[in-house]
Amino acid sequence: MKIKFKKIISLDKFIDFSLYNKKSGYYIKKNPFGKKGDFITSPDISILFSEMIGIWLVALWEKLKKPKKINIVELGAGNGEMMFNIIKTSNQFSFFKKSCNFFIFEKSIYLKKIQKKKLKNFNVIWLSNLDQVGNTPTIFIGNEFFDSFPIKQFIKKNRNWFEKYVEITPQSKRFLEKKIDIKKFEKKIGLNLKKGQKFIEFSPLIFQTIKKISNIINKKNGGLLIIDYGYFSKKMFNTLQSVKKHKKVDILKNSGDADISHLLNYYFLKRIAKKFKLNVNGLSTQRNFLIKLGIIERAKIISRNAPFLEKANIYYRLKRLIDHNEMGEIFKVMFISNKKINFKIGF
Repeated sequence: MKIKFKKIISLDKFIDFSLYNKKSGYYIKKNPFGKKGDFITSPDISILFSEMIGIWLVALWEKLKKPKKINIVELGAGNGEMMFNIIKTSNQFSFFKKSCNFFIFEKSIYLKKIQKKKLKNFNVIWLSNLDQVGNTPTIFIGNEFFDSFPIKQFIKKNRNWFEKYVEITPQSKRFLEKKIDIKKFEKKIGLNLKKGQKFIEFSPLIFQTIKKISNIINKKNGGLLIIDYGYFSKKMFNTLQSVKKHKKVDILKNSGDADISHLLNYYFLKRIAKKFKLNVNGLSTQRNFLIKLGIIERAKIISRNAPFLEKANIYYRLKRLIDHNEMGEIFKVMFISNKKINFKIGF
């Protein structure tokens, strides 16, 4: 972010500019995924992950009484790997495949080009607005989608609340705080944020996105599967982080050249779901979710006749997905739907 004069902006606007500015934004100008990138996601670690999501989608379609048409919408599809393997998995279930309309909702023009190249042989439609899905039951999948949304941070000091801002000058950047009328902000969004809190992380964009999704699934049937790193505690704390080359770095010094993300507070997501009259069908760890879907059994099947090194590679990748000390516990899974659906598979 290059400026000629001093500028003070809210934290969420700073994050949004750093990640999505049309000229210098992190997600706009580069592919952050994989070993050569800054981080790696579950679909890139093992095909087993996407296969399990594909099987879960088939089960949900059956629960919905096998509608003739259903929309599968991936939110923020990265390099397109998960959608690629979900479609390949769906080929094993011909009636399900015939019912599916596959969509991707992607903000990054750079990543959209990568996705279109990866998925050129498949019938996938890219959305610029979620309302474009039409009048059809819709399942939204957000794998590491919401964690990169810009957030606001509020800090309580004595009896007063302050919002975090970023001061930018031609020479440097620094955090500062401004006093805020938190009650006025809460009234605006219609949600009590400060109850039991001394520190708050809140993303207006996550709030608005879930509101829009709730309108769609309440009217047309369907749900939202969220897979992301986060925590269950009622108490919020500072989870803002920046990652570059698979290591944490200074947020202010690397803006535009590193990922910025936060941990989702799943207790708070439940509150948002309740506000929009949604049903939380399940909340679990990635480890438990994938194991209940049969990922270990699937690994045994595909490795049965494999050479030793290939078998070792399969289980090494599986370990990364489900081990307590790897992604298994850090990542959580939540499925929310309209109140007509009660779907517990995987939970």
